[in-house]
Amino acid sequence: MRAVHRAVSDLRRGTPVLLEGGGEALVLAAAETVGARGLAELAGAALAPPVLLLAAPRAAAVLARPILARSVPAAAAEDAPVALRLSPALLDPAALRRLADPVAEDLLPEVPQIVPAPGFAQALSPVAIALAKVGRLLPALVAAPASTAAGARLGLLSVAVPAVLGYPAAAATSLTRVAEARVPLEDAPEARIAAFRAADGGIEHLAILVGTPEAARKSAGKSAGESAGEAAPLARIHSECFTGDLLGSLRCDCGPQLRGAIARMAAEPAGGVLLYLAQEGRGIGLVNKLRAYTLQDGGLDTLDANRALGYGADERDFRVAATMLEALGLPRIRLLTNNPDKVAGLSACGIEVTGRVSHLFAANGVNDAYLATKKARFGHLLG
Repeated sequence: MRAVHRAVSDLRRGTPVLLEGGGEALVLAAAETVGARGLAELAGAALAPPVLLLAAPRAAAVLARPILARSVPAAAAEDAPVALRLSPALLDPAALRRLADPVAEDLLPEVPQIVPAPGFAQALSPVAIALAKVGRLLPALVAAPASTAAGARLGLLSVAVPAVLGYPAAAATSLTRVAEARVPLEDAPEARIAAFRAADGGIEHLAILVGTPEAARKSAGKSAGESAGEAAPLARIHSECFTGDLLGSLRCDCGPQLRGAIARMAAEPAGGVLLYLAQEGRGIGLVNKLRAYTLQDGGLDTLDANRALGYGADERDFRVAATMLEALGLPRIRLLTNNPDKVAGLSACGIEVTGRVSHLFAANGVNDAYLATKKARFGHLLG
């Protein structure tokens, strides 16, 4: 986990890294952050001219501009990364950022040519894209086969393929409770907040415990008139939303869902638990969510905007929530959600979901299309 964490940090600040696996090595730099120095270091370690690796949906957008007000083919989300040939003019930090970022694509100097995927692209490029996503960077990387000796001479960090592929599971399952305090809330005076941190020292996830949900678990089966489903405590998975939760944005329904869930749990005899996960924008991060908003203003819906950035429709990892529920002693819950994927995701991680509790809020005149997309394209049960 340490090597992945360090590699992500280097990519975020524009420094190339080496990706090694299967006897091969790839030198990588994030297209949105690399500068002249980083490109020079990449060239110093490269054994061949670099290409631009893009997630398939982003490549589809670049090769079929304009992206605004058009749909990204659904099949592209599942395809392997695409390699684009870079002319000398495009081996420039500003040009690379425009290629990576669809918000700035109208400034592109030319459309790159697609090339047959090199050998390294078939083997290592999906892992390279995964590494960029761990860092919540745009999944667009300058890449070339590398000399590990030259990379070491330049002081470039090396990370192994198995470490990258195993990182999401390792980060989720290594979560431990590091702090807890009573925090009375406006809608739930009897509330506690517990913080969880992964072994890599990354960003924390929070559990908001309303009342005593543990009591519902302990009472399961003790009351003759109480069903197993009723005995399970109420729980909600809520991905953080800076704009909706904190600022009251009207573009989504996150703020009302957050406050409504807390109030709903406060009305429960045993309360409930809300897992406040650091998975903004369905796992793409705040910066990329703002980029997606710009694309939505140009005509794309939520799903296609994420794909235009190179991300999947939903990049969240429900193993995080499952680990937290197990640590809280709540392996059996009723889930407050309109999203059947959350039920399926938690169940696949070993959490027993005894029932789904609907969590509906009316459209506000601004988020009508957003809610319609949730229903039509994400399968949310909104009536």
